[in-house]
Amino acid sequence: MQGAGIHDGDLLVVDRSVPSENGTVVVAVVDGEFTVKRLTQTPAGMILAAEHPDYPPIAIGSETDVRIWGVVTWVLHQP
Repeated sequence: MQGAGIHDGDLLVVDRSVPSENGTVVVAVVDGEFTVKRLTQTPAGMILAAEHPDYPPIAIGSETDVRIWGVVTWVLHQP
């Protein structure tokens, strides 16, 4: 998620009480695995989009088990 200012080793503050909206960076559980992605509305529906072009977006549909775990509210960079 370097395009979102999140780098390897950073600490994320995640608020589970904040509603997820289009454009927010979220922690999601996809098929049982945690991931950090940007929640994005497209004409085809909602997707979890990576900020790196090498990683394809994940469509949120009936065939994929996706749960939004929380919204990233702060990023703490390691010195």
